[in-house]
Amino acid sequence: MSNVGFIGLGVMGAPMARNIVRKGHALTVFDVNAKAVAGLVADGARAAATPKAVAEASEVVVTMLPDAPDVDRVALGADGILAGLKPGSVYIDMSTIDPETSRRIGAAVRRQGSDMIDSPVGKTAEHAVSGTLTLMVGGETATIARVRPVLDCMGTDFFHCGGLGAGHAMKCVNNLLATTLVAANAEALVAGLKAGLTLDVMTSVMQKTMAWNSQLAVAFPARPLKGDFEPGFMLRLAHKDCRLALAMNAAMGLKTPVGAATLAACQEGLDQGYGGKDVGVLLKLREDPAGVRVRLSPKP
Repeated sequence: MSNVGFIGLGVMGAPMARNIVRKGHALTVFDVNAKAVAGLVADGARAAATPKAVAEASEVVVTMLPDAPDVDRVALGADGILAGLKPGSVYIDMSTIDPETSRRIGAAVRRQGSDMIDSPVGKTAEHAVSGTLTLMVGGETATIARVRPVLDCMGTDFFHCGGLGAGHAMKCVNNLLATTLVAANAEALVAGLKAGLTLDVMTSVMQKTMAWNSQLAVAFPARPLKGDFEPGFMLRLAHKDCRLALAMNAAMGLKTPVGAATLAACQEGLDQGYGGKDVGVLLKLREDPAGVRVRLSPKP
């Protein structure tokens, strides 16, 4: 059993933290949302007043925060993690941020005599609840081994992607591609229906060609093809992840015109007020001007 700290109790973070305490670890939590903290306290966690206090009480500190500026502030601020992190501790950032921010914070952590790994997650809030997330991990092998019992509380698919920042790089690459598939699927299905094809015909053919993909097989039938655009994975987060991926690519001197088009589609959705909807709302974005609805046939 470890003394674990967890900061960031949102849609993903709260169930991830809950699985840590339910699997026998002592847990100290912090979030600006007092209701979220109270929910974890009811499950056996202890509340702390600041990220610094979380770090002071913990051997392993986990953050699950919205964006890089949030991680930077929580890690390096006056009452932040580094202000309370004890030598020999491990800091795990599970947010989705850019690799360079992770490496910069990691350098500060090492100067203080502690270690850092990054472990952004894949899959959905439902998988966070069941503890079956995909973990994309970056860091030193020995450090990862030390905190593997904590990571295993939250995920079942484990990938050591490389050194510190590699997990965030993998998450950026993954989410840009996943969101691009959503946008492309939406355009294709709406175009096909407008041309007189049925959804059943399109999916039957695509299953036998190289057009088939996991978004069409799993995510689309689960929500958008039922007309359900509740998250899921929110469009504003998909937009953020695509933005991070394009910034990473630009820093490497890479051209990403397809990715840029995906980011533009996400921005279009944000401009129409869909930021809090599932990323599958990109289907509705294409349906509305076309005057069609791509939906699954009712089951007999």
